[in-house]
Amino acid sequence: MNPRLVDSLVQVIEALSPEERKLLESRLKLNAVQKTPGVCGGHACIRNTRIPVWVLVSLRQQGANEAELLQNYPSLTSEDLTAAWNYYEQHRSEIDLTITAQNEDD
Repeated sequence: MNPRLVDSLVQVIEALSPEERKLLESRLKLNAVQKTPGVCGGHACIRNTRIPVWVLVSLRQQGANEAELLQNYPSLTSEDLTAAWNYYEQHRSEIDLTITAQNEDD
């Protein structure tokens, strides 16, 4: 770890305007969802897991609430679920098509 780099980053973050800070936070939250070739068919997954966003959205559409999802996926946090819902809002057609395709395969 580079303490000088961390100190420099802290200074930059502290100097951000409220609007810039919101933009930074939203960009960092986007990193909570990742697409990695060869992992889960390249589908969007929650950070460094093999839990696809489409699975969480599908379970939610079937009536699962956040407490149930967190209980069934203990490696997830509330922030991860929020990131999944935000990803879905921004990529609704992608996720809906994947859910439809998975349902047809079953």
